[in-house]
Amino acid sequence: MLLKKLVQAGVVVALVAQSAIAADLALLNVSYDPTRELYQDINQAFAKQWKQKAGDNVKIKQSHGGSGKQARTVIDGLDADIVTLGLAYDIDEIAERGLIAKGWQKRLPNNSTPYSSTIVFLVRKGNPKGIKDWSDLVKPGIAAITPNPKTSGGARWNYLAAWGYALKQPGGNEAKAKEFVSKLYKNVPVLDSGARGATTTFVERGIGDVLITWENEALLAIKELGPNKVEVVAPSLSILAEPPVAVVDKVVEKHGTRKLADAYLQYLYTDEGQEIIAKHYYRPTVEKEAKKYAAQFPKVTLFTIDELFGGWTKVQKTHFADGGTFDQIYQPGKK
Repeated sequence: MLLKKLVQAGVVVALVAQSAIAADLALLNVSYDPTRELYQDINQAFAKQWKQKAGDNVKIKQSHGGSGKQARTVIDGLDADIVTLGLAYDIDEIAERGLIAKGWQKRLPNNSTPYSSTIVFLVRKGNPKGIKDWSDLVKPGIAAITPNPKTSGGARWNYLAAWGYALKQPGGNEAKAKEFVSKLYKNVPVLDSGARGATTTFVERGIGDVLITWENEALLAIKELGPNKVEVVAPSLSILAEPPVAVVDKVVEKHGTRKLADAYLQYLYTDEGQEIIAKHYYRPTVEKEAKKYAAQFPKVTLFTIDELFGGWTKVQKTHFADGGTFDQIYQPGKK
């Protein structure tokens, strides 16, 4: 009887000791617009794994919006432990302010890009306007929905995908590409600040004939609405969209969360993390998982931003800075 009581007491002491050691930890992930559902699942799975491994309780908070706008909030003082944004330029901007170490893209595989995507079209069931490729989006009477490239990373990918398509046509050049994209934006009735807002405009508000969007947004819309409402059209040519991730060094040093933040981003490259990524219609970048899920994605010929545009720094200065090409071609109210 005495031995039994001692054993029970030991168990209680061990449980109390374990409880005392376990900590409540928190991270803030500042992300771009369409990743809400993805990171809800990632957060839950990662917290469970960390609890089993380290015994700590982890809570990951999320913030979502247009990628450029989100980068600005971090620069202006939002204490993000990690950023998972729509394009490398936005993280470069944070690094320029000294919040993230230079060379951040070399910390993780695939230039710190755990998944990729591309740009496709979402049309209404039956594709009543017969939209098949980028050339159809500039026709009279077509209303195309896309967000604002000034605030949305997805919108910048959309813009560059259209520009690249025009460049790669027979006889294509910069002047013809500018003319083509100008015609496209004359068919855009409203610019939302982010990709999810544009999806809401198209799907819930019923505005527009075609939504230019992330592939994952389009496939998610079909899953949620059913194929009797909308369908995906894959253009003949599109851009390889690579949304990267990074630890915000200055913030994790202040919070003491570097180990947790590093583990969180590394989790995205694990088999479990890549499975969740594929489930949400992002293209896994780990080769084994990429091959496993290849069939669920439309076949699209892809070009890269480096291949056609010389990288994000050049693109930003030429196209999206104040007074750049986008400001020149997008003039609301003028037809």
